[in-house]
Amino acid sequence: MPRWILQTWTVTLFALRTIPQRAGASAAAMFGIAGVVGVLTGVLSIAEGFRAAMTSVGSAENVIVLRSSSTSEMMSGVSREHARIIAEAPGVARSTQWVMSSAELFVVINLPKRSTGTDANIPLRGVEQTAFLIRDSLEIVDGRKFTPGRNEVIVGEGAAREFAGLEVGKSIKLGSLEWDVVGIFSGGGPADSEIWADARVLQAAYRRGDAFQSVRVRLVSDKEETFNEFKDALTTDPRLDVEVERETEFYKEQSNAVYLMITILGIPISIMMAIGAIFGALNTMYSAVSTRTREIATLRALGFGGLPALISVMIESMTLALVGGGIGAGLAYAAFDGYQTATMNWQSFSQLTFAFQVTPAVLAAGLVYAAAIGFVGGFFPAIRAARIPVASALREQ
Repeated sequence: MPRWILQTWTVTLFALRTIPQRAGASAAAMFGIAGVVGVLTGVLSIAEGFRAAMTSVGSAENVIVLRSSSTSEMMSGVSREHARIIAEAPGVARSTQWVMSSAELFVVINLPKRSTGTDANIPLRGVEQTAFLIRDSLEIVDGRKFTPGRNEVIVGEGAAREFAGLEVGKSIKLGSLEWDVVGIFSGGGPADSEIWADARVLQAAYRRGDAFQSVRVRLVSDKEETFNEFKDALTTDPRLDVEVERETEFYKEQSNAVYLMITILGIPISIMMAIGAIFGALNTMYSAVSTRTREIATLRALGFGGLPALISVMIESMTLALVGGGIGAGLAYAAFDGYQTATMNWQSFSQLTFAFQVTPAVLAAGLVYAAAIGFVGGFFPAIRAARIPVASALREQ
């Protein structure tokens, strides 16, 4: 084993054993870094939770058709005749009873939130019966499906949790009509934040004529050639002016705006806190080097090099940072993981319910951030330790 490695091991082991003698300063540095990592982990868990809510249930076999150049369903419009043409396109799955195509209406309404009592936007979606077959992950968990032709609605679990008056058996006023809540469903993804009703009844209630916002289609397979055949048939049809996307890609694009907004707003806050933590780490490590000046000088006089002293200070600094980062990440996981909330989906201008997700990638990012703080906070004190003049340091009392 090279001599410098053995020296580094000896000096580092001695430094780590003396940390309890500097418990106050070390604890202050660790908990400062814990706070930074906790904030960063919390911010990233919000962004990850929102993205998961938008993308967790999309199927590669499902396709959404919107009017060309539409950035969201709210901006789109599809007539009944165009919906019929889309349903007859090649590649659409069929059964003995149904063509797997659902022309859908999208309306944003106001209902009071349970937490505040103030009104907030919630999506109201009009669907055809085939919507339940296309979204095969959807399951009625309480009550039943709405009956076609009646003023009945079913409610996503997230919407029922966030908004008042959406329990089974209750009635809500939508437009000028009363609608009975007959079921609650779970399916994950954006649908959990929505209210569903029969599309034809909703069209009449909101005087939408024969207009829809989108058409959902299930293809016979998720193969690229099947998707391309379906897409080409629609985009080259002179009767149509539409764009076609896989459901998975559509939801991924819809999640990007909010994901970026959360990270862009949250990371600068974490950076400002990190600057404070770096100063704390610098103070702690300069204090450690000052306390160990004679010890380091003695080792240097015995033949130890400056590099082992430098590395030992860096290891001590990063150890304190990683311990603090681990504490912060653990507290963030306990506090945030699975926490249910709702935020504005800026693509539809309505509430989307989701759960914070403290994923392994988020935890790893927090620990890397802590290690970076420890590295920067220990670097200059480590340089000082390596350059301590031996003769003058030995004369210090």
